[in-house]
Amino acid sequence: MAVVIRMMRAGAKKRPFYRIVVADSRRQRDGRFVEILGYYDPLAKPFAVKMDEEKVKGWIALGAQPSTQAASLFRRHGIVAARPSKPRKAAPAAPRAARAKPRKISERKARARVARAGRKAKVATAAKA
Repeated sequence: MAVVIRMMRAGAKKRPFYRIVVADSRRQRDGRFVEILGYYDPLAKPFAVKMDEEKVKGWIALGAQPSTQAASLFRRHGIVAARPSKPRKAAPAAPRAARAKPRKISERKARARVARAGRKAKVATAAKA
């Protein structure tokens, strides 16, 4: 079971209020959860956040993955040190110019390419004049 720490929306229409919960990643956003860790009220000035830091640290130690917004709130409170690094993309195997054989272009596309080149040439000569 993949466990995530995320925000569960509560409150009335256009009056959001979020609970910070631990839930199975396959569950709905506002569905069943394992435990409530705290809350976040974005409408309070300044916004209000209250959470049980020990529970949060315990769940993260057990392998729970915080959502982007939850991780942002944790960083503000100093619970999670930094953003998780994004996986780096592998370098492309070969550049496009060094392909073994050129791609086949349909006759229709070849005609369209020639027509575009002709229009560009007309525009360029008109701009010079």
